[in-house]
Amino acid sequence: MISDLDRIVMAVPNAAEVARRWSAALGAVPHRTLPLPELGARSTELRLGRSVVELLEPDGGGPVAEAVAARGAHLFAAGLASPDLPALASRLKGRGLEPLAADGRLWLDPAMLGIPGLRLSVGAAILREPVGDIDYLYEATLLAADHAAATDRFAAVLGLDHDHFVAIASEKYGYEGTLTLFRPDRLARLEIITPTRADATMGRFFAKTGDALYMAFAESDRLAAIGTRLTQAGERSTPTAPANRLPAKGPDSLFVHPPSLGGMMLGLSRPSMAWSWSGAPERVLGID
Repeated sequence: MISDLDRIVMAVPNAAEVARRWSAALGAVPHRTLPLPELGARSTELRLGRSVVELLEPDGGGPVAEAVAARGAHLFAAGLASPDLPALASRLKGRGLEPLAADGRLWLDPAMLGIPGLRLSVGAAILREPVGDIDYLYEATLLAADHAAATDRFAAVLGLDHDHFVAIASEKYGYEGTLTLFRPDRLARLEIITPTRADATMGRFFAKTGDALYMAFAESDRLAAIGTRLTQAGERSTPTAPANRLPAKGPDSLFVHPPSLGGMMLGLSRPSMAWSWSGAPERVLGID
């Protein structure tokens, strides 16, 4: 019932400033603005790749205003796509869940999901022409005190198949958990992980926020150009060295730091590279 990660949703105090940063860093293009009174917010949508970056600015009281007051600008929700939204709505209703309806999407908060820190927006699957410097978003990351329990609940609520999931762990970054691939032939997923190193960046974030959405990942074949642009603008990004490739071919991934995007971390990986840690390394292209 879920096919893709359609968008990421940020809660921000100033949408115009954050939109400017996404446009400058990655070529995001303003698409539309609309009121979302159900959330006490005004939405600004940016097209980026085949995906959407949605910025929610408080417009009265409600969950967005509360979130901004608590944490400032941050990743507020993961936006999923369903090829059959009415069927998903029926499934949720059958489980006793009544999502908030806004802008033709279903919004589920942490209390409704039974997953601390996770908020979802689920809309109909839409095919878009790519714009800007990424291809598409494929991952949002949830930091969870109990990744196994959060993964089980996420799969149960949305009808996902555990057989498609991939266990993941990193000593370098300090975490363990699961990639909940929505389909076996696509990278789209929610990464649900528990930090294991208090001295790592992720561990420090978790100590401050508790269970919360942390970052997102996208594919792009323009990593070197993006990194150069950010450096020239005085912004921070961190590349990773190529694996089994000539350095001249550029990095395998690039992390764009939160200040450059107005409040959240975004990882970028070159096309197909994420399969190397997603259960199908044979799908990675360009290995020498």
